[in-house]
Amino acid sequence: MRKLAILLVIIPVFTFSQEKLKGMIMEVNEQSKHVPVAGANVYWLDTTVGSITDFEGKFTIPYKPDYKKLVVSFVGYKTDTLTVKNTDHIHHILQSTSSLDEIVLTTRKQATAKSYLSSQNIMNVSSDELLKAACCNLSESFETNPSIDVNFADAVSGTRQIKMLGLTSPYILITTENIPSIRGASQAYGLSFIPGTWVESIQITKGSGSVVNGYESIAGQINTELVKPKTDNSLFVNLYAGSNERLELNTHLNTKVSDKWDTGLYIHGNTHNKKHDVNDDGFMDMPIYNQINVMNRWQYTNTEKGLVSFFNVKYLNDSKQTGQVDFDPDIDKLTTNAWGGEIDTQRFEAAVKFGYVNPEIPYRSLGVQSAFSWHEQESYFGLNIYDITHNSLYANAIYNSIISDSRHKIKTGLSYTYDHYKELVSNTKYERTEASIGGFFEYNYDNLDKLNLTAGVRIDNHNLLGVFITPRVHARYTPWEKSAIRASIGRGKRSANIFAENQNMFATSRQINIVNSGGDIYGLDPEIAWNYGISLLQGFNLFGRKADVALDFYKTDFKNQIVVDYENPQAVSFYNLDGESYANSFQIEFNYNLFERFDLRMAYKFYDVKTQYNSGLLEKPLTPQHRLFANGSYETKLKSNGAQWRFDATYNWLSEQRFSSTTTNPIAYQVPEYSPTVGTLNAQITKVFSHKFEVYVGGENITNVRQENAILAPDDPFGSYFDTTFVYGPVFGSMYYAGLRFKIE
Repeated sequence: MRKLAILLVIIPVFTFSQEKLKGMIMEVNEQSKHVPVAGANVYWLDTTVGSITDFEGKFTIPYKPDYKKLVVSFVGYKTDTLTVKNTDHIHHILQSTSSLDEIVLTTRKQATAKSYLSSQNIMNVSSDELLKAACCNLSESFETNPSIDVNFADAVSGTRQIKMLGLTSPYILITTENIPSIRGASQAYGLSFIPGTWVESIQITKGSGSVVNGYESIAGQINTELVKPKTDNSLFVNLYAGSNERLELNTHLNTKVSDKWDTGLYIHGNTHNKKHDVNDDGFMDMPIYNQINVMNRWQYTNTEKGLVSFFNVKYLNDSKQTGQVDFDPDIDKLTTNAWGGEIDTQRFEAAVKFGYVNPEIPYRSLGVQSAFSWHEQESYFGLNIYDITHNSLYANAIYNSIISDSRHKIKTGLSYTYDHYKELVSNTKYERTEASIGGFFEYNYDNLDKLNLTAGVRIDNHNLLGVFITPRVHARYTPWEKSAIRASIGRGKRSANIFAENQNMFATSRQINIVNSGGDIYGLDPEIAWNYGISLLQGFNLFGRKADVALDFYKTDFKNQIVVDYENPQAVSFYNLDGESYANSFQIEFNYNLFERFDLRMAYKFYDVKTQYNSGLLEKPLTPQHRLFANGSYETKLKSNGAQWRFDATYNWLSEQRFSSTTTNPIAYQVPEYSPTVGTLNAQITKVFSHKFEVYVGGENITNVRQENAILAPDDPFGSYFDTTFVYGPVFGSMYYAGLRFKIE
């Protein structure tokens, strides 16, 4: 680095260098441990050049030899002025301003944090946030997050679906450690295949995402970081039991094999074998099921040579039974004796990640990712059969470097995807192979002080989608202190998996129609959309306490979309968009540390989502225009032995939602045009006895809100009007649970 700096000084005509100073700001907690301080101000004395520490207390700030005094400040702590002579890494500990024994001012690591520095609109969700709810799997990890909407897909399968920016999960790129994971055959149930205790953190990105991760992202990206064998507890046990007689067990076993190798065995099992029919319609309110999920994870770390790598092997077996209470699959399978279904899934995954950072030139790095998955689902719903086998291969190579100086960063590389699908829909077989190879280049300009700009483009050659270009741009501008104004624009393209993504249609009597337009994907064309977004994040102090407000507006404009048309109550039709389809999303979020150790989060969201159907331009069914969200969390002072109480409550209110048309049905089998409004309350109390042991109790839907008539024509399930897709709220009612966590570091 010194040779490079000398060269840049000697030849200023050809290039220009701006050095950076990096460091970490910490505090000492009650256990005398160093913990990061997020949101601390770091700036050069008598200048406007500054930065804010991130989620991990880290900062990067421009450096010049003229800069001598570095100021570090945070509310409740002494403001320190450090003398800086070079760019050596800084590790600084802030001291409380309190001089009285009975008054202690502290800061806590934020469970959810938004970045003020990134060009993308990213929310970081830590494991602390996930512990605020039972969080048995990834689909249940978003209950305390206002950016993600969670609802049930139908009245029989118990499947939770998520939405972001008014669009369902197929339009969200869902990755595991930046490897696409929940897609294709796993789209309907895949969120329940990632246990919550395996999750270290979640990054939620609004907008079209980075070109590095592919071309499919349209509404945003949800990336899940898994726990690491090197840093996870040697032993972790989580036992959960619900009042609905749902039982779950999670066990982590981690061991250090050598100085460079660590490995972990992660075992998850859940079971529910009690039939419930709270609303007395003859159908189970939730399926009975059993799941076993095992992962072996290896980590190699060689800091001297700048190497780190991970290797994962995972196997899952998941079986569900749904339908009428009297249904016996041994006798009634595929008969009209009683309506029922089974969904049996086996899945195998293997993934490897390799990273190299040049120890001599740390801004140069190489990353390689590769993953293979085999997914087989055999299922039937009444008399409808749906089987799918999906083999997938993914590979991505990324090279990182700089141009001239560290303000100008680049990423470039190649990616390859392969997917083979075999599907059986009743008596019709479908099969297709998709393969693509692409290259990408992404440039990032970041002066930290005012502007962060990321512009990327990728070119892909796909055997069914052809050759196409994917451009994406993200920008962050900081006009004043503790602010971030962001704008983004990007294009996404994907092939719709019409059967796998809409499996709830099989739990109806509807006829399936595909309007063949000559496209290469079962007669249909690929989906193409542009996403535009603008957001404002402003931090401030309110009555001496930390607060921030965020405003987001995003618009998704489809150039082509596979329209899923339920407007004829006897059919579901798939066809290419002929007209306009868009999703407008506005959200305002307010976060406030109301008093010591009590955090309040409130949000309002407005959706305007419309699609051109054959019957006209209509609101997207079961998408509320208005949503109110509130979350409050409080924790007592942490004692030296780790003892603590934690309290959390979340309220969600949804406005009325449009039902697809049933006007041609007999009056007895019609539903109103709109649903009632829905408000639900969840809460949890956790008692931490020590650093090793804690117990928790909680309730979901404590107000016992329940949709009474969730199934249309339950008395005639093999008739023409049977439908389980008109679900706008909870079906089961209140559910209470308890659990314990035990760990050995």
